[in-house]
Amino acid sequence: MPQLALKIDVDTYRGTRDGVPRLMEALRRHDAQASFFFTLGPDHTGRAIKRIFRPGFLSKVSRTSVLNHYGIRTLLYGTVLPGPDIGRSCAKILRSVRNAGFEVGIHCYDHVRWQDYVSGKDAAWTRREMQRAVDRFIEIFGVAPKAHAAAGWQMNRHALRLTQLLGFEYSSDTRGTRPFIPTWDAEIINCPQLPTTLPTLDEVINHNGVTLENVVSYMLRLTATPPATGHVFTLHAELEGGKWMPVFEQLIVGWKAQGYDLVSLRQHLSDSQGELPRNELLEGRVDGRSGTLAVQGGKAFL
Repeated sequence: MPQLALKIDVDTYRGTRDGVPRLMEALRRHDAQASFFFTLGPDHTGRAIKRIFRPGFLSKVSRTSVLNHYGIRTLLYGTVLPGPDIGRSCAKILRSVRNAGFEVGIHCYDHVRWQDYVSGKDAAWTRREMQRAVDRFIEIFGVAPKAHAAAGWQMNRHALRLTQLLGFEYSSDTRGTRPFIPTWDAEIINCPQLPTTLPTLDEVINHNGVTLENVVSYMLRLTATPPATGHVFTLHAELEGGKWMPVFEQLIVGWKAQGYDLVSLRQHLSDSQGELPRNELLEGRVDGRSGTLAVQGGKAFL
């Protein structure tokens, strides 16, 4: 049976408090598995206003109705309003995800700080940010994290090395086509990458003729022919756990009808067959998303 792994990025206090419980209920209703990746420190979403000068950012904001999905308070956290500490204020919710049998991992400590700055930071800054997330994860769950999914698909060489040094069994920091072992300037990082293979809903809705009304049929056309190595779909607690929940549930039903087994990333990795190819981790652009992201290079070395 072909696999489609569901990766849930949780970016904000509101997404953790409201979106995560709703997503857990939906997944239970449809007997589907998923992996949740949490932001564990302060919610500083309001500081993302600096992205206004990034090419493509304003068009993305207008297409996805950011105020509608995130709410005015979230958009003021870290500027006019102090940002709530997500990990400490929502620890009970985070543990309930683990206790319900879903995989949990690290998204980041401070989402805006990681997404906006990591690409240009040094080893000390990167280690400090990742260690903060690891320490908070241990504080909440009582065990070390085994999986990492970078905020905004933003990475640097030091972060990539740390996925191995910190003992992660895999990471999902990239966009690409299939699981791989990453390299950086020929340096092999012995921590498998499970890249997001499908576009996210906020990348396609109100873009190139795709609307909220036809996005389900559009996405199901992309998955109509299952690849041998399966798919990874990234969703967000603030979007699919909020106003786009009906769309997400329609996708679940559609993917099951196409014969997919909806799994966690850990199961997706364990069921990946054969030796993973080595691919260079590069910076690249993804249609519908602003800025550059960490992407899987095309040349493979077995």
